[in-house]
Amino acid sequence: MIKLPDNHEQRFELSNEVHARPPEPLTAPAKVSCIALITDWPYREDDRRVVVDLTSRYGATPPGQGVKHYSVDLRDFRLVWERHTEFTRYTFIVRGDEDDLFSSPAIDAAPPEWVAGLPGKLIVAANAALVEGSEDVSDFTPFSERYFSGAALIGSHITGGAATALTDFRIHNDGASRFLIRNKSMSPWHAGRIVQRLLEIETYRIMALLALPVAQRLSPNLSAWENDLSAVTAAMTRAGDAEEPKMLDRLTTLQAAIELSHTQSQFRFNAAAAYYALVQRRIEELREDRLTGMQTFREFTERRLAPAMGTCASAAARQAALSERVERAAQLLSTRVDMSLERQNQAVLESMNRRAELQLRLQQTVEGLSIAAITYYIVGVIGYMAKGLEKAGANLDAAIVMGASAPFVLALSAFGVWRARKLLHRREKETDA
Repeated sequence: MIKLPDNHEQRFELSNEVHARPPEPLTAPAKVSCIALITDWPYREDDRRVVVDLTSRYGATPPGQGVKHYSVDLRDFRLVWERHTEFTRYTFIVRGDEDDLFSSPAIDAAPPEWVAGLPGKLIVAANAALVEGSEDVSDFTPFSERYFSGAALIGSHITGGAATALTDFRIHNDGASRFLIRNKSMSPWHAGRIVQRLLEIETYRIMALLALPVAQRLSPNLSAWENDLSAVTAAMTRAGDAEEPKMLDRLTTLQAAIELSHTQSQFRFNAAAAYYALVQRRIEELREDRLTGMQTFREFTERRLAPAMGTCASAAARQAALSERVERAAQLLSTRVDMSLERQNQAVLESMNRRAELQLRLQQTVEGLSIAAITYYIVGVIGYMAKGLEKAGANLDAAIVMGASAPFVLALSAFGVWRARKLLHRREKETDA
């Protein structure tokens, strides 16, 4: 036998994913109770620990670390434990008695103190009953009065007429919703899949609706933010340079509030869309045929659940669109503020240039005066020297000497000032480099 290369560390886990959460075979009469608790991440180990505790009471093998699906026969009942992203689901299965299908549900077989101590918050509780139903029934009023407190029923023939499923999607006095499945020709594995699908429809329906209160709370905020954005954009058309920074600050604050809301609600809206898609898929797998005078599962969910999901999708779309609009408005206003600052900077630079020109002219004037002053003092010194020599008997005229030296002194003074200015410019360039 050829030796295969080393396995990828997730090869078997990914291969077994297609077999995750298999259905339990069911033979009528049977009773099934399902509860789902919101657990999130803090309960990841707690929900496994309670199952380990229960199995230790009955001497059964506990679930291992990292297990997401676990099924065990505990003699009094069968337990199916499923760990999902946001919730943990516990399913209890017992043999049924048509005289007490819902008055004594399957969950009553579990230890009451253990059920009460399960970690998390209860979000779904449902009881299902599988009974033999080979005879045709045209009037389901007796079923409604006996099992559903006389409520209007939702149901259909399913899987090509192999069974009939009934519910009212209401929470009854025992705190759970109810499903009645009349098996006509389904095998145990087929019946297990159908019951599992019905309980998943109830679970995912409620999980999808978790986004509706979020959308309802968000709606007034969205309206207020839209009004604020309209007011700011209207004011932008007539705002001056002085008001633009204040408006930009207002837009930035508005954008921060919208982004915070988007961060807090986006996961819930995305999860609702995923759960809604699962509900639709599970209903499609039922392959419904209409019962006379009764809504099917698809019709009920499309009438009740679809508008709620539409509200959530609308809120998510409004929020995303508003975020984009605020971002565009902020970019536009930021551009206007930048242009205003550039104009101000340009005006400042022009003012500095004018001042520099004035300083240059003043400097040139001072330099001219400095040359004249230097020439005056040096010629004066030469004049004192010439007068001294003249008194000492030298044959010269001090006035002529002063007049003759003045042009040379003036030229030398101008050259000296020019030379000093040239050296100063050279040092400035070397410093800048």
